[in-house]
Amino acid sequence: MNSLLSGAALGAALTASGVFQPIVIVSQLKFENFHMIQAFLTAAAASTCIVTAAQSLGYLKLSPRSFSSVGLFAKWDGNVIGGMLLGTGMMLSGACPGTVLAQVGAGVRSGFYAFQGAVLAGIVWTGFLQPYLSHTPKPLPQSSPEDKKFLTVYGTLGVSRATALVGLELIFAAIIGAAVSFTPLGPETKISPVVGGLCIGAAQLLSVVLRKSLVGTSTSYEEAGDWFLGVCRGNGGAPKRYNNMLFSAGMIAGAFTLTRAVPVFGQVSPTTISPLNAGIGGFLMILGSRIAGGCTSGHGISGLSLFSTSSFITIAATFGAGGLVGLLRG
Repeated sequence: MNSLLSGAALGAALTASGVFQPIVIVSQLKFENFHMIQAFLTAAAASTCIVTAAQSLGYLKLSPRSFSSVGLFAKWDGNVIGGMLLGTGMMLSGACPGTVLAQVGAGVRSGFYAFQGAVLAGIVWTGFLQPYLSHTPKPLPQSSPEDKKFLTVYGTLGVSRATALVGLELIFAAIIGAAVSFTPLGPETKISPVVGGLCIGAAQLLSVVLRKSLVGTSTSYEEAGDWFLGVCRGNGGAPKRYNNMLFSAGMIAGAFTLTRAVPVFGQVSPTTISPLNAGIGGFLMILGSRIAGGCTSGHGISGLSLFSTSSFITIAATFGAGGLVGLLRG
């Protein structure tokens, strides 16, 4: 129940904030509209304060996210490659692993095609790619104190966590302030993106209180793939893992409930995303998320709040690749 409630809160928050709309994501990656970055960074800033406070009080004990490697060129190569696939998929589909669930709940047509591609990617990852990558040579785990300090940006920079918190919040505030002051909002805006970001932050707070866990969605597709393959292999019945699927089901329900209760939030500005692009994009974004070990919510909102170096690398690769694809597509 806690997973369902936390998911419903995040699904409703993503819908109210407007970032679930395909045009918001696509126009952000084309640098035409900065609605998404305002909501995203506000959510990340709020989440960082929430997580830092919860950890300082001893209520929450979470380690920073580890690096993801595919054994090609560095201990963080999976974060780069996965992030690039995630960003490319976001640009093609106008969705991310979390917002596609809100799109399904709100009845956005392209979201259904992206969701199908996402589920297929979960099956491919669980059944084929993950087992293959598990046997490829990789750098040794970060086990020594010297290695572990590089898991966080403050350890990498050699500063205190408090200093990193103040610096990061100031950077977030400067970018948000510049976007608010110098970029116009589009007709898709129902509430201020900053207020929407605070709503997403509130969903993170609820997840911390109810589950002592942070939000993230891409693992649910892995669980779905594991369940599907288990049924195909004759191991039917209830899935072995399902908490993340419950969280995702809650997100769909939250978006559905909000758009029925307040129909204005379900009004989506038109954008042209073909079923083929949506499906391919959905596939790439989930495959990328699993390679990177997280998505725009797991790495972007939750991972940044833990000051995880891997999350900063992943999100930089995501928006870098998504922006490049957006510029190339015009």
